[in-house]
Amino acid sequence: MEDISRIVVLNGDITEVVYALGLGDNIVAVDSSATYPEEALALPKVGYQRSLSAEGILSMDPTVIIGNTRAGPPEVIEQIRAAGVPVVVVEPAETLEGVSTKILGVAEALGVMSRGQAIVEEVEAQIVEVREQAAKAEDKPVALFLYMRGLDTLFLIGTAHITHELFEASGAISGAAVAGIHAPFIPLTAEALVAANPDCILVFTLGLQSVGGIEGLKGIPGVAETTAAQEGCIHAFDDQYMGGGGPRTGELLQELLELFQPDLADAE
Repeated sequence: MEDISRIVVLNGDITEVVYALGLGDNIVAVDSSATYPEEALALPKVGYQRSLSAEGILSMDPTVIIGNTRAGPPEVIEQIRAAGVPVVVVEPAETLEGVSTKILGVAEALGVMSRGQAIVEEVEAQIVEVREQAAKAEDKPVALFLYMRGLDTLFLIGTAHITHELFEASGAISGAAVAGIHAPFIPLTAEALVAANPDCILVFTLGLQSVGGIEGLKGIPGVAETTAAQEGCIHAFDDQYMGGGGPRTGELLQELLELFQPDLADAE
């Protein structure tokens, strides 16, 4: 890329990567899903990653626009390309391996490959360390991830989502695998919850707020009957931290290890 002086980033997870690569000062605008680092919150917003407008993005006079394949709608991306501004699109991280691929893709596009490789080496080392600790676990809880955006938008998250590998790598059994849920999102039902029988339920922070907190979550059919609800193992994580598959993935895995296998985490 010849000119990276004015970067517009279309997804929160990519914003985090660009900052980690040391190019935060080059970012002139982000989308509203960008919650980390804190500096990103003060930047101009170009809309939400899935419902962008070409006019708002181009008004920032960008020299390069970068996002993942969730950015859109597609006609907006094509409109931006037609305006002659370079657009870089990378795949989001749906697996732990995908975290490295994404970071390196962004680093290569922005001409800072050595920095990208250094980040990837650190993240991969952290992943290996947590996996080694988790492998010592004799008993593993079943962990299930729920996606919520109000009581009308409730989903169980399947094995095609990165949370499946996060759980398996940090000392838990993926509830999605137990219940045979493979699609990234399926409607939440009491029957599916019974099939998964989770010991722990994890959610996004904004999702939990959208249903009225933990008590509101327990009011959703089937949730109160789970071991997770009865034993109080319901935990919320920042949306971008948990679902972004970014440079903090190793830190997230360590936190999950402490949640699922506290004795092993304390032994490190």
